[in-house]
Amino acid sequence: MRIALAQINYHIGNFSGNVSRILQAIGRAITDGAELVVFAELAVSGYPPGDFLEFDDFITQCHKAIGQIAAGCVGITAIVGAPERNPAEHGKGLFNAAYVLADGEVKTIRRKTLLPDYDVFDEYRYFEPNTEFDIVQVGDKKIALTICEDLWNFGNNAFYTTTPIDELMRHQPDLMINIAASPFNYTQHVARTDMLLANVNRYKLPLFYVNHVGAQTELLFDGGSLAIGADGKVAGELKYFEEDFEVFDTDNLSVHSPQRPGDKYPADDRKIGLIHDALVMGIRNYFGKLGFDRALLGLSGGLDSAVTLALAAQALGNDNVLSVLMPSPFSSQHSVDDSLEMLQNFGSPHEIISIGDAYESFGKILAPIFKDLPFGLTEENLQARIRGTLLMAISNKFGYIVLNTSNKSEAAVGYGTLYGDMNGGLSVLGDVYKTDVFALARYINRNGEVIPENIITKPPSAELRPDQKDSDSLPDYDILDKILYQYIELQKGSQELIAAGCDEATVRRILKLVNTSEYKRHQTPPILRVSPKAFGRGRRMPIVAKYLL
Repeated sequence: MRIALAQINYHIGNFSGNVSRILQAIGRAITDGAELVVFAELAVSGYPPGDFLEFDDFITQCHKAIGQIAAGCVGITAIVGAPERNPAEHGKGLFNAAYVLADGEVKTIRRKTLLPDYDVFDEYRYFEPNTEFDIVQVGDKKIALTICEDLWNFGNNAFYTTTPIDELMRHQPDLMINIAASPFNYTQHVARTDMLLANVNRYKLPLFYVNHVGAQTELLFDGGSLAIGADGKVAGELKYFEEDFEVFDTDNLSVHSPQRPGDKYPADDRKIGLIHDALVMGIRNYFGKLGFDRALLGLSGGLDSAVTLALAAQALGNDNVLSVLMPSPFSSQHSVDDSLEMLQNFGSPHEIISIGDAYESFGKILAPIFKDLPFGLTEENLQARIRGTLLMAISNKFGYIVLNTSNKSEAAVGYGTLYGDMNGGLSVLGDVYKTDVFALARYINRNGEVIPENIITKPPSAELRPDQKDSDSLPDYDILDKILYQYIELQKGSQELIAAGCDEATVRRILKLVNTSEYKRHQTPPILRVSPKAFGRGRRMPIVAKYLL
């Protein structure tokens, strides 16, 4: 059997656009002689549709779209993910389903059994789990069709004694198909491939896996759809971070090419290369799906804003990113010069607006209240808030989206000013630790200097007071990021960190900063997710809590 894998960038709720792309892929599959074409989980609606699933009209539109797609399935069979209404009087109102379409109609429907409710997933909120198991017959092939479930690690799940694929094996299928919505993080491509290969090696059957690609707000999907032969060798891997399409023959699943798309990332740069491409895609899709095309950011002469500019320029085009330099009385001349040098490299537009007069005016207005109190954090934050106000004013006047340039290290410990440098419509680096921002800068410069070397090598500073350095109030980033990673990603408490050799006073101070800054993170823009545990929907922590581990 010739099977086409269609890896498409869907748009949540854009039924006409999603149906059009699916029908185009079906037409291409017919032209290429495929008998079956496979699309991703909840392809029709886009993933994750969230509480749109609670709107009856949204589900009606999904079913209408399935009918339109079915009408195009003449001479070919298609597997398409979409929600299905639950006909039973009990349970949740919907199933997460895979529709099998042929001869202009819906032939059969298979439903998802294992509904994830961890990290960014919340499928139990909407869907009823499946309890019936049967294969799908297409031509002379019996297919074990599952929905993302092959990606579960059942070794740590005692609730299920068998998996859906175990149940389906009783029908002696000829091959396995898994349609999925597997979000990106920089470790996921390895874990995903390992789990798929484990299924192939266990059941000795070929497996075809189709994933989403593209960004849905903060969730990034990397694609990487796979065809794996019964011998456990990858016959083909579709592109990362791009739409792709390929036809495979079940009778000839030899390795198509020893060079797979994922191999373009050398081992030494793989993590950073993946993060780089994911962020570029995330920016491009966020703007494109919202109907915007121009970005705005404050360019400080520091590393974070420089890397954000480089990523945004690649995503949107140099001419579509406006940088605003806003020097204060404490800004160094080299920061302005470094920014201008970088802008010259890009040829992108910029404005220079000194905030000195505004800062002085606010000082005069507040003087009767502040009296003779000494300069401190208030005056530092005031500079950030003046800059934030200027960026938002330009955004409102000209229709830009402001890009937030804060990194994950800063966001973790609250090293940012609400309504100031924490402003923005999208946080580009909010899931990237500072040490990885340095690595990103080096990666961006891999083929020649784009970010001036002085921006990368000078000591990090917010320049909000004379001779300020980040290290005045924070541990060195090498130390800070190791503690943050173990606490946030690995969920290790203070006792575990101290036992592992971390300085006790530093650990307790950092963990307290993280926990007491939660209220700030609740007011930040969406953060593009690239790590296994990002701030946002996947990390739900109370704001008012005494428990400090």
